[in-house]
Amino acid sequence: MPNKLVFVTGNANKLREVKEILSSYGIEVDSKDLDIPEIQGTTQEIAIAKCRAAADLLNGPCITEDTALGYHALHGLPGPYIKPFMLALGHEGLNALLAGFDSKSATAICTFAYSPGPGATPIVFEGRTEGQIVPARGPKVFGWDAVFEPLDTGLTYAEMPKDQKNKLSHRYKALAKLKEYLSTHKE
Repeated sequence: MPNKLVFVTGNANKLREVKEILSSYGIEVDSKDLDIPEIQGTTQEIAIAKCRAAADLLNGPCITEDTALGYHALHGLPGPYIKPFMLALGHEGLNALLAGFDSKSATAICTFAYSPGPGATPIVFEGRTEGQIVPARGPKVFGWDAVFEPLDTGLTYAEMPKDQKNKLSHRYKALAKLKEYLSTHKE
């Protein structure tokens, strides 16, 4: 298993979480902020395309990530387009999208892609956490964390201590699968 990975991201909050989670497995994370166009598609299609482009630009192995938030009442939307929805609507607007719907259920999805290098087909690792959309609670500093409350927790991601979030989040679940893969495959 490699003891060092390059995570292609410009998001300091994602980088911090990934470093915290992977350090518990003894994996060090470096980051590169590359300008990679993001295609439209499913979370898996987006993650694979980003990872393939990143591996080519870096001329080496890397991981990329795509995050989605799917509202059950909206048949999975905004999904992988949550970032522009969040930027345009804010926390209150994300709640308003569900006005008139009985269901406030949502799924947080994190899709990591790993490439051993240029020309290789990236391998995808997906984590999901079920929850609901609630009025914003907690610090509003990391995307939609303040409006997503995982089932049976009574807390939004934003209200949780980091160690609690990092043991149940969609990102943690995807990274656990990546770690398992890396520990059983030698590239």
